[in-house]
Amino acid sequence: MSVGVNIRGQAPAPGSLADALKNVKLKLVTISGKGGVGKSLVTTSIAVGFAMRGYKVGILDGDVYGPTVPKMLGLSDSTLYVDQKTNKIIPVVGPLGIKVVSIEFALPGDDTAVIWRAPLVNQALRDFIAQVEWGPLDVLVVDLPPGTGDAPLTIAQSLQGGLDGSVVVTIPTEISRRIVLKAIDFSRKLNIRVAGVVENMCCFKCPDNGKVYYIFGRGAGLKIAEAAGVPFLGGIPIDPEFSQYLDSGRLHEFLAQDNETAKAILTISDKLIEMYKEKLSQQTAPREEKPKRISLLKLPGEEEEEES
Repeated sequence: MSVGVNIRGQAPAPGSLADALKNVKLKLVTISGKGGVGKSLVTTSIAVGFAMRGYKVGILDGDVYGPTVPKMLGLSDSTLYVDQKTNKIIPVVGPLGIKVVSIEFALPGDDTAVIWRAPLVNQALRDFIAQVEWGPLDVLVVDLPPGTGDAPLTIAQSLQGGLDGSVVVTIPTEISRRIVLKAIDFSRKLNIRVAGVVENMCCFKCPDNGKVYYIFGRGAGLKIAEAAGVPFLGGIPIDPEFSQYLDSGRLHEFLAQDNETAKAILTISDKLIEMYKEKLSQQTAPREEKPKRISLLKLPGEEEEEES
């Protein structure tokens, strides 16, 4: 299957994946050189931060093998629907009006493994872009699969020229530092602007005595950003209360609180908003019509319109 690739500065070719997102003002991807660093957490936190500032936000959970975005937003039991008129997938709408598309919505259970070879994964990722009725959005945040292999390459190349920036996620360890530099190189080789580095698990603040502990080292994220010549967006501390809110699908409620962890996370979104303020100030696309829906998981003859 050929994929239309947009050259920077030109309008996307009709029918290309970039053209499918023409009503999205700002398109960001989150990347990491390895799994387990909190990339999906950063993706979802950035999206919620934008939404809390009044922007229309979408999340594409492209981490096919380990989708976690729905869980953080309390959407694990949701179902994808198809617009009867356009035959396009309708995103699940979560807290603060955030639109979410994830492979988790098409799995029968939380413990179901996705055992797909690369070609099927790549096609699924393309469909999540081109076959979804995203509508007008201020920002779409795409959570890329970890690493620099086939799956992240599929999305990045498919939207080449249409992506506005990458957010690189790391943790403060030497092993992560080396791999993150590869992720930055990956972004640059695909001509995607590196919007900045986020350091997850930057420190731990003891809830009992208030003392801050740098468990994995101090200032690693800033050093990586400086060495690579890219912005440092901020750090996210290890916070037991934050973890509890994530496990219960209430990330948005935690970020609405007045505490240091929430402020640190929202600062990352605010820096991105300032960085891309010109794109975000573009004229809003026309208001979208409410679609007639049928469940994506219904068999032919079993379709039922979702209740209003």
